[in-house]
Amino acid sequence: MAGESPMANEEFNDGLLDFLARSPTPFHATANLAALLAAAGFAALDEIADWALQPGGRYYVVRNGASIIAFAMGTDPLHRNGIRMLGAHTDSPCLMVRPNPERNRRGYFQLGVEVYGGVLLNPWFDRDLSLAGRVVVRAADGSLAARLVDLRRPVAVIPSLAIHLDRDVNRQRSINAETDIQPLLGQIAGEGQGDLRALLAAEIGGGEVLDYELCLYDTQAPALVGLGGEFIAAARLDNLLSCYAGVQALIGAAGGQTRLVVCSDHEEVGSGSASGAQGPFLESVLTRLIPDAAARTRVLAASLLLSADNAHGIHPNFPAKHDDNHGPLLNRGPVLKVNHGQRYATNSLTAARVRDWARAAGVPLQSFVARNDMGCGSTIGPLTATRLGVPTLDLGVPTFAMHSIRELAGTADAASLFTLARCCFEHQGPLAVR
Repeated sequence: MAGESPMANEEFNDGLLDFLARSPTPFHATANLAALLAAAGFAALDEIADWALQPGGRYYVVRNGASIIAFAMGTDPLHRNGIRMLGAHTDSPCLMVRPNPERNRRGYFQLGVEVYGGVLLNPWFDRDLSLAGRVVVRAADGSLAARLVDLRRPVAVIPSLAIHLDRDVNRQRSINAETDIQPLLGQIAGEGQGDLRALLAAEIGGGEVLDYELCLYDTQAPALVGLGGEFIAAARLDNLLSCYAGVQALIGAAGGQTRLVVCSDHEEVGSGSASGAQGPFLESVLTRLIPDAAARTRVLAASLLLSADNAHGIHPNFPAKHDDNHGPLLNRGPVLKVNHGQRYATNSLTAARVRDWARAAGVPLQSFVARNDMGCGSTIGPLTATRLGVPTLDLGVPTFAMHSIRELAGTADAASLFTLARCCFEHQGPLAVR
C-alpha cells in the first residue's frame, strides 16, 4: 500500500466526489454504500431472517434504511486475532422539513424546518437548495412502501436580508433558527399550490404520501479546488468521507482476518437511537457472528475499532483556536484525536498500533488535543467502546468549516485514510499490544 501512485489517489477522490454528489441524505448514502458492496460480491442479509454465515463469506445488513454494517468472515481464529473494525456515521447537520411545513406569507410559499445537529447556519443563506429524503406511500392496492426521493433541481432558497436593512450585519449577526431560516419555494398564484405532499407524490409517480423524512441540501456539486486541486470542497464530508473510505478499504482488503465496517445514523444528535452508535445494532450483529457470550467477550477484547470521524484542521485565519503543538494541517495525514476526559477513546495502546500500521503503509499521522479553555466535541468511538468494551481509537481527516453547508478537506488525506483502513484490515496476527 505504501507505494500507491498519485493516480490511485486521484481515482479514489473521483469516486468519493461522485459518492458525495449522489448521497444528499443518510438514506441515499446507505443505499449507495449497499450498491458498492453488492457490486463487489457482498450478500445482503435481512435482520428478520436466519443467517447462515460461511467462512470467507462477505455480507452486509441495513437498519432503518440509514445505517449499514458490512463484514467479511475470515479464516483466522477470532479469539486470538479479533475483528478489525471501522466505524463512521452517515448523517450530517442539516435543515429537516417539519411534518406540517407549508407556510403562506405575503403570497410566498415557504417550508417550516427543524435544525438537525449543530448546524453552522450562516452559510445556508443564498444557496440553491433542493429536497431529498425518504417518503412512505400507500399504493392503490393498500400496501405501504418506502421510496427515496431526490428532486436534484434547485427548488428553494433562504434569501439574506439586504445590508441596507441591517447595517450591523458585518459586525454582529445573530440568527433566530425559528424565524430567519424558513426557505422560500415560490409564489402562490392560485388554489392547490403550496402542497408538499402533492409535489412528492408527483415526483415518485403517484400514491398517497403518508409520511416523510426530508432535508434541504445545497445543489452545488462537490469539487476539487485550489491551484493544484489539493482540496475537496463538498457538503457532508463530515462524515461521508469516512464511510466511503472505510467501505472501499473493506472491499479491497485481502487476507484471513475478519473485518467489519459500521456506518451509523444519528451521530450528530447524540447517537441515541435503534440505528445509532448508542443503540444495539452493532452488538446484535456481533451476537449473531459469535453467539456464545463468553467467546464474544474474548473476541472483542482481542479486537480493535477505528472510529473515523473528521478532525478540526488549524485554520490559517484563526490559529489561536488550537494548541500550538496540536494544530493539524490539511494534506499532512489523518489525525489521532486524544482527550483524557474520554471524549475520545484513543489510548497509548491503540495509538501505538495505528502508528505502527501508518509507518508500514507510508501514511503520515497528526495529533489533535483541544485547548484546555475550549470545549471538546465527541463522536461514536467512546460510545461504542463503552457499550462493547472493544479497544478503540478515534481518528479522522482534518477539515475546515466543519458542519457548514460546504466543508473543505485535503485530497491526500482522504486517500491516506483509505490506505490506513486497508492496512488495518489486512494486518496479520494478533492486534493486542503486550
